[in-house]
Amino acid sequence: MEKDLSAEDLSTEEVGVEKENLTTPEASNDEVMLDITLRPQKLGDFVGQQKIKDNLTIAMDAAKKRKEPIEHVLLYGNPGLGKTTLAHIIAREMGGGIKVTSGPALEKIGDLAAILSNMQTGEVLFIDEIHRLNKTIEEVLYPAMEDQSLDIIIGSGPSAKTIRMPLERFTLIGATTKTSLISAPLRDRFGHTFHLNFYEPEDIAQILERNAKILSSNMHEDAKNTIACRARRTPRIANRLLKRVRDYAEVKHDGKISIDAAHGALDMLGVDKLGLDEVDRNILKSLIEKFQGGPVGLNTLAASIGEEMDTIENIYEPFLLQLGFLERTPRGRKATLAAYQHLGFNPPVE
Repeated sequence: MEKDLSAEDLSTEEVGVEKENLTTPEASNDEVMLDITLRPQKLGDFVGQQKIKDNLTIAMDAAKKRKEPIEHVLLYGNPGLGKTTLAHIIAREMGGGIKVTSGPALEKIGDLAAILSNMQTGEVLFIDEIHRLNKTIEEVLYPAMEDQSLDIIIGSGPSAKTIRMPLERFTLIGATTKTSLISAPLRDRFGHTFHLNFYEPEDIAQILERNAKILSSNMHEDAKNTIACRARRTPRIANRLLKRVRDYAEVKHDGKISIDAAHGALDMLGVDKLGLDEVDRNILKSLIEKFQGGPVGLNTLAASIGEEMDTIENIYEPFLLQLGFLERTPRGRKATLAAYQHLGFNPPVE
């Protein structure tokens, strides 16, 4: 006979959920196909970021009337907010193809030259993590972006010659999480610069409703709102939680994503009502319990919980700052009164 498993007996592996990196906004390798499936194909289907959509609509319509490519676009913001999706939408709306690469992948000038020389008129070159381009590659981009030309050096030493090769008019779309690391000359060559903000819960709920239909999942209204409140205002995390809750509902319930299924799955995953996971809570608890709320340096804080500084600063801090649970000061990080209250600690006596 098969054993009737209770919620306590059921491990995360048995329902296909993973605690590791659950609320990390970067996409893992096994999520790439899911992201493509759920990715909106038109600007009208893209939920949230209304100001960006309005500006992009005007820019694209104007470019179409002039029968020329849209100006180069720089998209920046935290991971998982839709930069890659917007790049694909722009290419599709403008009627051109898209070639995708990333800053770290472009190691040699020849790598970039090969891509640029094969670009067709109106095509989009999307460079993710553009802040990680090396300076030599970056300098090759300058004439390509401004003059639609590629400077090629033939030979070396005194006999070296520079040949300027014309390029088709294309649009460069760069995506970054760190605009401060992009040099001023490169940043100034973008005609449009857009900052993607964290999403409102109602936008996340709308995204979840749309994607549940794509996944052929029956989701109750209250379950949708519960997942939306715990998705850290990030679509990629919302999609990840939706997939985990769907798995739990199929194993432990009748397949419908009900409020009980949502609570059961999210509690098992350790995601609380505001979207904080175990690492978030460890950061705040370490500040409160070990350092009397701070301030404490990032290096010391990272060592106290066994995480890397970059991971804390780029992945976890932005959301904790958005919630008002963390404060950055010249002397280090501090836990706020809201953090004490959320974790059930008595606030410090002044």
